Amino acid sequence: MNLIVQGPAATAAQAEALARFAGSAAISQIGPQAWRVRKAAPSDEIALYCENAHIDFAFVPEGRKFAELQLLAMDMDSTLITIECIDELGDMAGCKSEIASITAQAMRGELDYPQSLRKRVGLLKGLPESALTRVYEERLRLTPGADELIAACKKNDVKLLLVSGGFTFFTERLKQRLGIDYTISNVLATRDGKLTGELVGDIVDASAKATKFAAVVAELGAERAETVAIGDGANDLKMMALAGLSVAFHAKPVVRAQANCAISWCGLDAVLNLYE
Repeated sequence: MNLIVQGPAATAAQAEALARFAGSAAISQIGPQAWRVRKAAPSDEIALYCENAHIDFAFVPEGRKFAELQLLAMDMDSTLITIECIDELGDMAGCKSEIASITAQAMRGELDYPQSLRKRVGLLKGLPESALTRVYEERLRLTPGADELIAACKKNDVKLLLVSGGFTFFTERLKQRLGIDYTISNVLATRDGKLTGELVGDIVDASAKATKFAAVVAELGAERAETVAIGDGANDLKMMALAGLSVAFHAKPVVRAQANCAISWCGLDAVLNLYE
């Protein structure tokens, strides 16, 4: 296995220390603050050292190449973008703290996702549709490293799937802006220029995300090893379980525990270093 170590302020000395913990001297630098250690063995010391030093680490198979991927899927809120759109809409409706609390519980897997979403959307009843535009234009920002990851996908003809328990207003704009190939998300109901506090159609929950992922994989004729899924919340886990590589990105503990690896300190471009 290869051990990948990377961090916003990681040093060569730290990488060399981790190589020693892994019982290998075969270390090479693959980025400004990223290193690959070949023929690495797991060690209890590695996780503790990395946690204290704010370094991300991952054990990945030798020879896995990004150019051989066919599909990269990722969540939207708090993954591709830095915000939770529904929390920001709640801010404009004067109930951000209540909505954000429910969002956090849902992402930790403590609440039924469809039920929690209906409750949060219900709190937005009467909010002008213009609030959606304000959130997109004034508050929505791409996560650091997103541009680099998407550019690498386009360069290597890796298809992009954006899955979201959020809303089509945002996913469709990001699809056009970034050239994303596939999306799935929820539709907010409106009437007379205001949100009704309801959703249109079936809710995109964990099962819907996984079903969409599987459908795109089948359409592409991709092997499991040719796919990667990135998410941060409990409603991403079913999708992530289907991927060749699952990445918990700045994620809740329940997601980190079940993913193949976690990126907790670096940006989205750190995913590229997991491949050769």
